Amino acid sequence: MTEPFSVSVGVRGYETDSQGHLNQAVYLQYAEHARWSLLRAAGITQADLLGKGVGPVALENTIRYRAELRAGDETTVSCAFVWGERKTFRIEQIITKADGTVAATVSSLGGLLDLKERRMVEDPREYFRALASEPALLGL
Repeated sequence: MTEPFSVSVGVRGYETDSQGHLNQAVYLQYAEHARWSLLRAAGITQADLLGKGVGPVALENTIRYRAELRAGDETTVSCAFVWGERKTFRIEQIITKADGTVAATVSSLGGLLDLKERRMVEDPREYFRALASEPALLGL
């Protein structure tokens, strides 16, 4: 089995809170950055999705905080799509410190919204597969 897609993110000082650790909302920003980086690596841009008349939507996010992140820490944020049989899919992510310590996990439920009909598309895999030049990166 291959390693999941991942990106490196350095914790910047302005992202920390009054206790000196990464602000809780920033974990979602790191996760979102990794998701879009994976889509780009697979050959899909925001413009491609809009051109097909769809846009990704977040339906649920669960973050489990495991270890502090502080300014200057280097992290790796993994990203793997887990496809279901219906309109939604899961995205599983792990934010890991340079020493291998898991700082947080992010589990998300998402889908693709038909921007004209304002409804979820029936099979989001079809759209991703059609647009991707590297569908294997998305587990397709």
